[in-house]
Amino acid sequence: METRELRYFVAVAEELHFGRAALRLGIAQPPLSRAIQQLERRLGAALLDRTSRTVTLTEAGSVLLVEGRAALEAVDAAERRTRRAAASRPGRPGLVLVTKASASRELLAKLLDAYAAEPGAVPVDVILCGPAEQEQLLREGRADVALLHRPFDSTAGFHTEELSTEGQVVVLPAGHPLTSRTHVHMADITGLPSLPLPRWPDPDGSYPPGPGPQVRDHAQLLQLVALGRACAVSPESCRAQLPGDLAAVPVLDAPTVTTVIAWPPHSRSRAVADLVRTATGLQ
Repeated sequence: METRELRYFVAVAEELHFGRAALRLGIAQPPLSRAIQQLERRLGAALLDRTSRTVTLTEAGSVLLVEGRAALEAVDAAERRTRRAAASRPGRPGLVLVTKASASRELLAKLLDAYAAEPGAVPVDVILCGPAEQEQLLREGRADVALLHRPFDSTAGFHTEELSTEGQVVVLPAGHPLTSRTHVHMADITGLPSLPLPRWPDPDGSYPPGPGPQVRDHAQLLQLVALGRACAVSPESCRAQLPGDLAAVPVLDAPTVTTVIAWPPHSRSRAVADLVRTATGLQ
């Protein structure tokens, strides 16, 4: 199969309308129809059920939609990585590491310092982003390596090495009654209607339903907590980054958070391998 055919098919499968798909692709409808028919003949399978009014996916078409999307994402990622390598200094292509803005500064600083001391280390650009963004940047080829946090981030399709595991705390305004306790449980937090948990955007940009405030980044969240409009459950390492008007209390029954370093399985970069080796050697 050609990538052009896959792009044509994915457009039709997502639009379920040849006219809209042709408009989206910037081509005329007849060559699009012929390309889909040629793809079906090559595969020996009907991918679409067509009537004069509707277009629906067959079982084979549903499989190809999933596989085709993944294949096209891999092709696009390969192109981006190649372009970034070409734009790097000759013989010293840099790395792009992506992590959450709220991730442990201590771990990141130790990793960058330790790697910089290694023979043959290359420049590392760090991108700080919101939840779930680092996973997407890695899949799209805009980053070479990422620090991800299970169970919140998906590591499916990546190679990973575990770096640390920690408990979680609830971040509250300083002086809140719960801050006098040595620990709390999740039930204590969900029973605070005046300090609801925040709502982060889904990958499509929409927010899940609920009473909590909508937040886009860590700085906004901490400001809402300081104003008494929300609370936050975060990894214990966030304590070192909290300003004086916030306090943290351990949450005994919150799931533990495991930080992993992740990279694409097809990566053959020596620099990525050296960075991973350095990360796993941290104490």
